[in-house]
Amino acid sequence: MRLADSTRFALQAIVSHRLRSFLTLLGIAVGIAAVILLTSIGEGVHQYVLSEFTQFGTNVIAIAPGKVKTGGQPPSGIPTTARLLTMEDALSLKHLPNVTAATPLVWGNSEVSGNGRLRRSTIYGVDADFPRVFSSSLNVGSFLPRTGAGSPRAFVVLGAKLRNELFGDVNPLGARVRIGGLHFRVIGVMAPKGQFLGIDLDDTAFIPAERALELYNREGLVEIHVAYAENASSVKVADAIKDRLIMRHGHEDFTITTQEDMLKTLSNILNILTMAVGALGGISLLVGAVGIVTIMTISVTERTNEIGLLVALGARRRSVLGLFLGESIILAALGGLMGLSLGAGLAQLLRLVLPRLPVHTPWSFAVGALVMSAVIGLLAGVLPARSAARLDPIEALRAE
Repeated sequence: MRLADSTRFALQAIVSHRLRSFLTLLGIAVGIAAVILLTSIGEGVHQYVLSEFTQFGTNVIAIAPGKVKTGGQPPSGIPTTARLLTMEDALSLKHLPNVTAATPLVWGNSEVSGNGRLRRSTIYGVDADFPRVFSSSLNVGSFLPRTGAGSPRAFVVLGAKLRNELFGDVNPLGARVRIGGLHFRVIGVMAPKGQFLGIDLDDTAFIPAERALELYNREGLVEIHVAYAENASSVKVADAIKDRLIMRHGHEDFTITTQEDMLKTLSNILNILTMAVGALGGISLLVGAVGIVTIMTISVTERTNEIGLLVALGARRRSVLGLFLGESIILAALGGLMGLSLGAGLAQLLRLVLPRLPVHTPWSFAVGALVMSAVIGLLAGVLPARSAARLDPIEALRAE
């Protein structure tokens, strides 16, 4: 039997039982739509999280005090022999090969008062290299100047939101603000940066790291961040940092994390989560497969006379097997196309209704789901098709 005839035969069988066929392919369509919708949400979250981290650049290395086993900075109150990171450590890393900038980092939360207003904000202690390391820019004024060790000026650079909350439309440059118990002069305002994983990066203030150590009564830095040249190897730069700090500390009592390694680990975790979410939607596909098995088994029973006549007229058992397999594959493929359209449409509708929810349809998953639906149709139709092909023509013709 020719392929065109087999296809026409299968389509006629599907059309002759419209409602039953529609309900069968609907089960596959719901499964495909669930896979598309859930993976779209998972992939959207994946891309959103990675874009949030890469907005600061990908050629950044972070150094924290303490070994990896201690989770970075030792908890307060617990004795430790680890040496704290110092301003001198940060200064020494600036002179390494391929290092373009390095900034110390100390942070805390304090009340900021100025222009007769008061607000609690996040305070970052950094130095002049901060904008280069974290790809930040100024809106007005200038950033913290480069100064010699131990002689920081009492300057502050305000985040865009903090500036609006304290000064509104008034020019803040040259104004004095009080942070905690210290007084600072405003020399600049950062350009709006938005939010990072729910943290408002504009409700901030930047002061010299030495002043932050004094403000928060700390002996050492929270972290040091290093930016390196685009064409340099992150591994070689990390090794150079490691060697320099071991030389200064005497042993490895710090943790080095490259942005590249962090993004790779984060991407792997998010990929697993996306696949897990897609697998949940795949449960609906199994339900659809059961529906195809059930409907095709009923179809074989109802069409026993037809099968017997085909075999009696000379149709090979292989042809009968192909007819029923083709019918189940067509049902699954039509359901897959319907589910693909439904899932992609729901994903786009969700993006319009909830614009803040990151939704991105991964078309590789969509094509994979469509192929999967055809495979499910093939597997689900095997048993009914084999039963049809094995029918004895004489007994089949006698059946009512």
